[in-house]
Amino acid sequence: MAFIDVFGPTLLTKDGGKPTEEVLEGATAVGIYFSAQWCSPCRGFTPKLSEWYEKSLKDKGMKIVFVSGDRDEESFKSYYSEQPWAALPYASRDLTAKLNKTYKVQGIPSFVILSESGEVITKDGREAVSNDPTGVKYPWFPPTPQEKAKVVFDSLGPELVQKASGKAIGLYFSAHWCPPCRGFTPKLAEFYNNGLKEKMEIIFVSSDRDESQFKDYSGEMPWLSLPYEKRNEKELLSDAFGVQGIPSFVVLNSDGSVITTEGRAKVMSDPKGDNFPSGWLPQPFNDVNDDPSPLNDEQCVIMLGGTDSVNEAVKTVANECYAASGRDIEKMPMRFFSAAEGSVTAQLRKLTQVEGAKLIILDLPSDGAFYVCDKAGDEISEAGVKEFIEQFRAGKLGRQQLSKL
Repeated sequence: MAFIDVFGPTLLTKDGGKPTEEVLEGATAVGIYFSAQWCSPCRGFTPKLSEWYEKSLKDKGMKIVFVSGDRDEESFKSYYSEQPWAALPYASRDLTAKLNKTYKVQGIPSFVILSESGEVITKDGREAVSNDPTGVKYPWFPPTPQEKAKVVFDSLGPELVQKASGKAIGLYFSAHWCPPCRGFTPKLAEFYNNGLKEKMEIIFVSSDRDESQFKDYSGEMPWLSLPYEKRNEKELLSDAFGVQGIPSFVVLNSDGSVITTEGRAKVMSDPKGDNFPSGWLPQPFNDVNDDPSPLNDEQCVIMLGGTDSVNEAVKTVANECYAASGRDIEKMPMRFFSAAEGSVTAQLRKLTQVEGAKLIILDLPSDGAFYVCDKAGDEISEAGVKEFIEQFRAGKLGRQQLSKL
């Protein structure tokens, strides 16, 4: 059974320990609830989730497993007594750590939804169930690319779509009250006027607090705007692309398919769109100084100070990994980077104390671990990169710890 691989052979129930396959038998979806008694947001969310589960979700075949972040077993027992579902035994701390790492849990409460076969449906289960507590859209499969495209066209309306004149569409989520937005908007306007508008039409999607602010702010912009009164459409667009903060710049093909949700970083590195659109698509191998955000959540292979030929070897392995993952960046088990001179590279060198050309694996989710290839940087080949990764996966490399600055 798929869930034995996820949770181990035994789960705790209100009637004591029982086989995992028995506890989760017949589940139409399984929620993994990462939570802890000491966490105030968790204590606020748990009663709500319990109520929704008892009233609606349980009848739909959902089962939930509590994975505790409590600091001692007594706290775990007290907190679990308030919950109506199963739990991973507190003693399974290694498995708890593995689950946190596997599902990239960065904060709690977190609610990951798995299909009946154990595949991830969504890691944003908390938002999904909060927006749909009776489970109308259960089990909350993310929209397909075609569904997202329909949301875009329906939300923008035919008039705005027609004004885009068949060009790519940049959705600019921003607001006048947001200082980073006010800093980025003039730069984006400069880029737009200096050549970017030949490649795409930008549409402002406002998070302003009233229409007066919207009018003042949109008046500074040389592109189109979604009418302020379309608040529901604004929310639909934000939800469709997982916009969590602003400014955010999502760039789409003319058919509504996604080019990038990281348009802000892309336009800063390519302000005239010289490499658009192919260079704006998610790439399996990047310079870490362009966008270091995956470092916080992923295991990352990084070539510090590599020559062109060495970087090409790492890129080849990255492309193979990308192809094996169905050409889906999010499904790649590792991310791959070059690290030319830059602020992020300098910080990595300070934290690792690694000098010269060296291949490393950075694993920040594992409490700041990193691993250094014993081969000289100019000797790294494609086979050497693969061997280094295989040694890492086999646990044969010496773990090192990032320095504290």
